[in-house]
Amino acid sequence: MTVRIENEQDYKQMLASAELAVVHFWADFAAECKNITEVLNELSKEVKNTKMYEIEAEKLSEISMKHEIVAVPTVILFKGGKAVDRVDGMNAAEITKKVKLHSSQASNGLPTSPPQKKEDLDTRLKRLINAHKCMLFMKGKPDEPKCGFSKQTIGILNGMNAEYGTFDILTDDEVRQGLKKFSNWPTYPQLYISGELIGGLDIIKEMVESGDLQTMIPTKVDLETRLKELINAAPIMIFMKGEPKGPKCGFSRQLMEIMEETKLEFKHFDILSDEDVRQGLKKFSNWPTYPQVYVKGELVGGLDIIKELMEGNELVPTLKGEA
Repeated sequence: MTVRIENEQDYKQMLASAELAVVHFWADFAAECKNITEVLNELSKEVKNTKMYEIEAEKLSEISMKHEIVAVPTVILFKGGKAVDRVDGMNAAEITKKVKLHSSQASNGLPTSPPQKKEDLDTRLKRLINAHKCMLFMKGKPDEPKCGFSKQTIGILNGMNAEYGTFDILTDDEVRQGLKKFSNWPTYPQLYISGELIGGLDIIKEMVESGDLQTMIPTKVDLETRLKELINAAPIMIFMKGEPKGPKCGFSRQLMEIMEETKLEFKHFDILSDEDVRQGLKKFSNWPTYPQVYVKGELVGGLDIIKELMEGNELVPTLKGEA
């Protein structure tokens, strides 16, 4: 049976395990994930020295980002604290094949190693480059740069109040060497905007001096302004997965059923259509899950809060702004 990883500590314990670890990144809106869970449960009965885990991708978003999870289901195989293989998407046959292969190698004491296909690396690099609208590949982390060029670049971006993601190339030599060839740029840091290479520190400095970078780079202020406009777009504003007539998660579906009973008009925003809004609103509202309901620009809460208000006969007055 699969074991659920609930927090960072559980994740670290999984990495420290001597067994082959098969980790399923899932989300409730993707029906295919249930099929993958069933496949892993069956495999757990067949293979030795292997343990099955699952991670709710949105709940543990930092871990998901670390492993470039951009779609679910995704299954990653870990051995000795490192990812050794992965399958993106609903491909039960490929998952079964890889789990049995790596499990057999682990049982025989053979080393497990990631596939060396160039196409796989290119796909991974594209996924990383597009993980954020503005993406910086650097040495170290923003709060602890490990080279002078990376430190200067972080200083420039922070000075512009830029909204950006980073990848520490010192933690993954495959990415470090592969991105040089992929981008035809031999040094680090490397800055990308909307999936396109801008360049290194010298280019960044030149573009700052000319004013060109300021017109291209996304800023935190811009996102906050956009979020404020969105939550005030209607007296009742709902951020959900999917559309009112086609919700893409069980929680959003339940909320739509409740809203239909109230007969109140509302506007909605599909957070699956915009990753910046999806991630930014969590921080902005200090509310980690969806759906989210706003009344006159103020957060009411998620599905649980809406249910509590309904049970107390306070829902309609609250949604009308009368409570």
